[in-house]
Amino acid sequence: MPVSHPVRRRRFPRRPVLAALAAAALTAAGLTGCSGEDGPERSVDAFLKGWHSGNLQSVGFIDPAGTRLPADEVAKEIKALSGELAATPPELKRTGNAEITADVATARVQVTWSLPGQTRWAYESPVRLKRGDDDQWQVIWEPAIVQEKLEKGDRLALRRDTAPRAGLLDGAGNPIVAPRPVVRVGVQPSEAGDVKALVRQLDTAFKAIRPALVPPVDLTDLPKRLAEADPGAFVEVVTLRDEAYRQIKPRIYDLPGTKFQADKLDLAPTREFARALLGSVDQAQADDIQAHPDKYVAGDMVGHGGLQGRYDDRLRGVPGLTVVTERPGPDGTRTPTGTEVFRSEPKPGQPLRTTLDVATQNAADAALRGESRRSALVAVRISDGAVLAAANGPGPAGENLAFTAQVPPGSTFKMVSSLALLDGGAVTPQATVPCPKTFVVDGRPFKNSDNFELGSVPFTTDFAKSCNTAFASLAPKLGPDGLAQAGRSLGLEGEWDLGADVFTGKVSANGSATEQAAAAIGQGTTVVSPLAMAGATAAVARGHWEQPKLVLDPAPQRPAAAGPALKAESVAALKTMMRAVVTSGSGSALKDVPGKPVHGKTGTAEYDNNPEHTHAWFVGWQGDIAFAVFVEQGGSSTASAVPISERFLRALAAR
Repeated sequence: MPVSHPVRRRRFPRRPVLAALAAAALTAAGLTGCSGEDGPERSVDAFLKGWHSGNLQSVGFIDPAGTRLPADEVAKEIKALSGELAATPPELKRTGNAEITADVATARVQVTWSLPGQTRWAYESPVRLKRGDDDQWQVIWEPAIVQEKLEKGDRLALRRDTAPRAGLLDGAGNPIVAPRPVVRVGVQPSEAGDVKALVRQLDTAFKAIRPALVPPVDLTDLPKRLAEADPGAFVEVVTLRDEAYRQIKPRIYDLPGTKFQADKLDLAPTREFARALLGSVDQAQADDIQAHPDKYVAGDMVGHGGLQGRYDDRLRGVPGLTVVTERPGPDGTRTPTGTEVFRSEPKPGQPLRTTLDVATQNAADAALRGESRRSALVAVRISDGAVLAAANGPGPAGENLAFTAQVPPGSTFKMVSSLALLDGGAVTPQATVPCPKTFVVDGRPFKNSDNFELGSVPFTTDFAKSCNTAFASLAPKLGPDGLAQAGRSLGLEGEWDLGADVFTGKVSANGSATEQAAAAIGQGTTVVSPLAMAGATAAVARGHWEQPKLVLDPAPQRPAAAGPALKAESVAALKTMMRAVVTSGSGSALKDVPGKPVHGKTGTAEYDNNPEHTHAWFVGWQGDIAFAVFVEQGGSSTASAVPISERFLRALAAR
């Protein structure tokens, strides 16, 4: 049985007659006063506790006419009135003591609802109480306690207004993702005729589109969808970028039943444009909603992977929320009353500004286009470290190999080994360093690609021709950790904060004699990412290391500090040697590339114990752009990484 809280009578000392009469007159006039510690507040507090928990058995209730109400009935009505907000009861707090007039008290209650997206809705609500003949305070139940505009049978409902999603900006502050023309290709069932023939013709046409413009189009369920659709319906087959549509328009425009709708969608410049780095924006998936039920609902657009996923909260903004009242319709459905009790306007997302350069990224994507193996190309502006392009070839969706690969650098690491040797005075560019066919370290033979030998030649020639045996013979002069120290001077193994995940490398140190020899040629336990090598290459070209930059706004909180100046004489010598790679060495295919001189280093990296299994690399710079190219299982760098580099540089020259 509901329990109300009695008011304990106090015994007061006798007062003078005039004072007693004055007090009686005040009461008769209906003036109010504050209650004491044993007043109606105990009943109010019990009510608030029960409202939040759903258990009101310790509270007594009456309706406005004075009829007693069961506590369970009140609890059910509160839940019904709360409607779509019932799953998260509000925070409830009494604000001060109740005001008492005769046998009626009024308390003020602060009601605070936590709405999706960390939105809070707060208001004050009055709670009236009546003291019965038994001196117990009972809550006068009425729907307006929950919200002043609610009536019996009403309920609160939540309406959500999606905020405009902000875009990703390039280094010039222009949108990367912008409205671009598309064509929706569809079929009207009543005019399709021979559906099997139509599907064959469409399939042939779609396969003729360059893969960079459209993913494979699956038509297996089209006959079923046409059969189930209304005869006059537009059954969408695929949405094509305008460029892709124009490629095949002559093939599909006059096919029976085909229909076309022009539209615009928010898209990057191309389908492949920095795809793994940027991520994608798609409709909320079941696991999104399950993981963040307070953030996403069906139909929301959500960033997945890359920068779109990492900065989704910033880009998507804050949805607007409106709380309205509803009441049952004649057929049992809920009908809006038109009463709005709360509104928070949507807050548009904030754009994310990056350092990407559209022309450079397009050149990088084009250079990898058609590559069948996993691959990556990263370009960094030497003058300020800005990442201008991050392209990835085929591979799992969202895999940003350009930033996160952990692979041996092969002979590109001779750039680091040479810097360490030059810094230590162990060798000069003109010093003679023999290049035999084989060099043995503790019983392990080291060989050159295709078993070539150069004999006794200057160190510059060893570098330009990428002689493994010469570097293996020099490895002891690096000391136990000289290679690692040189790598760190070029930013490897550092803690970078550029607004995206990146692997900065791990350089071999304190290994055995054979490990040191392997590390000197970029083998052994040394692993890097293309971005780490592009940053190291930019450091050589610049004369000191600076952390690559990617996200400009919001600026990363903890970017790595710039490194000290490298030894000028060592850098000058290394630049000369890297130019010789192009003019007379393993990168000679680049010597006639238009523009400023190209400097670089080729690399072939064994990734297991089979010398036939190798990754291919090229790192280098031209003008103000340093870059790294990686091809997984690419074999000889001159057959894969160097041609990609050439396509990239020629595309830049033509822009």
